[in-house]
Amino acid sequence: MTTTLRPSGPLQQDDRGSRSRTYDVCVNSRRVGSVELGTHPALGPTVGVLRSLAIDSGDRRRGRGTVAALAAEEVLRDWGCTRVSTSVPTEATAVARLVAALGYTEESRHMIKELTGASLPEPTAGAEGRPMGEAEFLDWSAAELEGYTQTLVGQGVPPEQASARAAADQRRLLPEGLATPRTWIRTMEAEGAVVGHLWVAEREVRPGRQGAYVYAVEVAEPYRGRGHGRALMLLAERIARSEAGADLLGLRVRAGATPALRLYESLGYRVTHIEVGKQLL
Repeated sequence: MTTTLRPSGPLQQDDRGSRSRTYDVCVNSRRVGSVELGTHPALGPTVGVLRSLAIDSGDRRRGRGTVAALAAEEVLRDWGCTRVSTSVPTEATAVARLVAALGYTEESRHMIKELTGASLPEPTAGAEGRPMGEAEFLDWSAAELEGYTQTLVGQGVPPEQASARAAADQRRLLPEGLATPRTWIRTMEAEGAVVGHLWVAEREVRPGRQGAYVYAVEVAEPYRGRGHGRALMLLAERIARSEAGADLLGLRVRAGATPALRLYESLGYRVTHIEVGKQLL
């Protein structure tokens, strides 16, 4: 039997060059499932996204999903993609096994903390979170831009495209700098020095649910391992509850950031889905 993908809708393309299309998974022309593909809205046209893959219940456990995923990779190669990523919900254990068998590796984890009913955490003794100043913002935003650019390069985006994409995303997220509405950027001082920074803003953190989101949290290297990361995250909770009025607080942690992951877990965050990816050779 031959498993193939058959377009079930037109190729969509927006003004940024992002593509998307839906396909039927067919076995000898019989539809047995569906696939949705796209290119990454943030990482650009060279990074494909396997948005969804579903096999009908009567045709599961016959290798249809594996063949369909491999066929999807071929479509993305034809689009000029050099990398593919997908998002796996934590409860989708069968999908996790499939992508692992196909060579996908973890890139990041998305985590959420429910704030409903929780008491507002007290400020950490000896640490003060204050609004960032304009001069500080210039240095901080430049460092954030460089770090984000390098992250994109590490995910397979060509350097020039990564630089342009990072700058565009920063303009989109911080159009008015420190005055951007519903955005909170804080500097934390402790031990007589600036020990870290925090960036929180409102956004959709769960489909159809607005909340607060930690875009960046950073402890200066000389001050790591002294509890300042926890103090910054407790500050994020206070901002989410008292200033954003949110009952959900989300964040993303990169693969390999084990100390950060342990901190978030200890504070009550739970993983909602895992981003995985692979190179398309």
